[in-house]
Amino acid sequence: MPTLTAARNAVGLTFFLNGLVFSSWVSRIPEVRSSFDLSNGQLGLVLLAIAVGSVLALPTSGAAIDALGTVRIVRLGAAVATVGMLAAALGLGHVLAVTVAGLFLYGLGIGVWDVAMNVEAAEVERGLNRTIMPRFHAGFSLGTVVGALLGVVLIELGVPALAHLVGIVVLSIVLVHRSSPSFLPVPERHEDEERTSAARAWLEPRTLLIGVMVLALAMTEGTANDWLAVALVDGHDVSHATGVAGFAVFVASMTAGRIAGTGLIDRFGRVVVLWGTMALAGLGVLLIVFAEAPALVVLGIVLWGVGASLGFPVGMSAAADDPLRAASRVSVVSTIGYAAFLAGPPFLGFVGDQVGTLKALLVVAVLLMPAALVVPSAREQREPVASR
Repeated sequence: MPTLTAARNAVGLTFFLNGLVFSSWVSRIPEVRSSFDLSNGQLGLVLLAIAVGSVLALPTSGAAIDALGTVRIVRLGAAVATVGMLAAALGLGHVLAVTVAGLFLYGLGIGVWDVAMNVEAAEVERGLNRTIMPRFHAGFSLGTVVGALLGVVLIELGVPALAHLVGIVVLSIVLVHRSSPSFLPVPERHEDEERTSAARAWLEPRTLLIGVMVLALAMTEGTANDWLAVALVDGHDVSHATGVAGFAVFVASMTAGRIAGTGLIDRFGRVVVLWGTMALAGLGVLLIVFAEAPALVVLGIVLWGVGASLGFPVGMSAAADDPLRAASRVSVVSTIGYAAFLAGPPFLGFVGDQVGTLKALLVVAVLLMPAALVVPSAREQREPVASR
């Protein structure tokens, strides 16, 4: 029987590897645009392939976890993501259709992987009886920091994208396969209960409102993932490597926000902390777009990173408050949230073609205002943990 400590460590590693793979791809996005000579709008459509794959996979992920368990599903997701990333890397600079098809497969795999690791993380959080979900997502962010910094180094050294990405995904799938047996088993339900729960979750007002909140905050995070490096290159006339370094600052700040956020949530509750971080994100975007001094732009990146840090993990915790319905509700919330990744890249790309890549980031600041209205849906359904 896996121990709680072993499960916690295995889940943390799984989040880290998920972020490492994702960020390694992100570090190559400016290269995708230049190698295929794409406009911002065309690049947005290419990035859309990942979101399409994820959104198609997410609605059935909860039922698959109920039927097969988190260990098998996270391994399946990692395997499919690996195949997709290898195909995307093979096509890069040569055949655009191969890259797009690979990104679609990667999206399928990463969507399944994402739901499974969040369901398992919620199980560990319940076992520990304290807020820890943001720290698991900090593990994801730490993986993105390592991936971004490694990307900067390898790009500067002239290492081809294929060698870079192949090495990362092979390492990740091996480690996922070895660590996942330490996961805790999720509560079991009969088959008829699984079908009822999955269908009912799509009709629950609280679950849907949490999904809307996650959608807005996922776009706050996802816009930086897809467009920050490109916006810095276009809007502030920096090099490709410097743009990726700016993205590394963003994910480092997001990691710090997730580590610090656990104690703040236990002390002040989800709603107050989310409102505060959303305000920081909006201010950060405004500084990046309108400030000319490099120091203020960097400050804006830091504020945006901290501000984007807690939306997705808090949404996952809120969806999983009831352990018996965690898989189905996390699947629903993830599906709605991933719609941001479905609509975000092409929308920002087309806006960027009209007003410039940098000013297109203002969409995030505008979106945060109505999103604040649905934050109370994530309020704790169990008694908050006492301050420590």
